[in-house]
Order: sequence, then structure tokens, then C-alpha cells
Amino acid sequence: MTLNSITTDFDFYVVPWLGKTMKFIDYYITDGLREQGIDLTKTQMLMLHKLKMADGQPQHNLAFITNRDKASLARLLTTMENKNLVARIPCGTDGRVNLIYLTKQGEQMLDKAKPVLKKILDEIQQELSGKEIKTVISVMKKIQKNINMEEFVAVETNKK
Repeated sequence: MTLNSITTDFDFYVVPWLGKTMKFIDYYITDGLREQGIDLTKTQMLMLHKLKMADGQPQHNLAFITNRDKASLARLLTTMENKNLVARIPCGTDGRVNLIYLTKQGEQMLDKAKPVLKKILDEIQQELSGKEIKTVISVMKKIQKNINMEEFVAVETNKK
């Protein structure tokens, strides 16, 4: 088996295409936000959005949501703290646990970024029909079901 046949064989699988596409999307979103004067990455935007939905999240929950290890999440939060977007506050009942809160500036940044993100997402999907979008979503749901994400999420969120 040659390297070329291995590459060709993997071209048939969906997962490498998903990975490559997500990298392109990450760069496209970050560049699009930056062009509009918004200093956020896609991950920072996700973090702000999650905190807006449920503020005061334990730090370990956010590690799972953003698919980061503890060290990587700590660096992300430090960067966001330095931008005054989030605040880490020790939990009153357990000082070992940090709760992460959205700051006023973080909320303002999120509000500023949302319409820009919507425009970027519209650009990404501009050549897709409604039927194609529904098909992609349906396929992604099937892949998630095959991975049994519900079980994985339940196990990960219950970790201490």
C-alpha cells in the first residue's frame, strides 16, 4: 500500500473532511471578526456565549464545553481576563473551584460580535440551499448518534 493509496482511501471518510473544514471555518471566523475590529477568536466567542447563557460556570465545565485540557483552558481564561472579558471568582463553598463570570465588557463585546458572526455564517452558507443545510445537519446528528455523544457528555460533565 502506498502513501497515495492511503490518502485516497481516507478521502472517502467524512471525518477528515470535517476536521479540515472546521479548521478553515475557525480561521475564517477569526479573520472576519478581526477585520471588523473585534479581537476575539471563535473559542473566545463561544466562551462568552456560554457564559451569557449560564453565567458563573465552574472552570472545569468550561474545559469540557471548549474541548480543552486544564492548562489550555487556564491560558484561554487568562487571555480573556487580560482583555477584561471574564472574571475568575473562587467559589464561596469550595475555594478549589473557580467560577467564571462574564464581565460587562465581555457582554458588550459579545453583543458587538454577534451580528458580525451572523454575517460570516451567512457568507459560509451562501451557496447552500435550505435542503442542503438540513441534510448536513441531519448527517451531523447521525454521526453524533454513532459516537453516542449523550453518554459521553453525561460522563464528562459529572467528572470532578
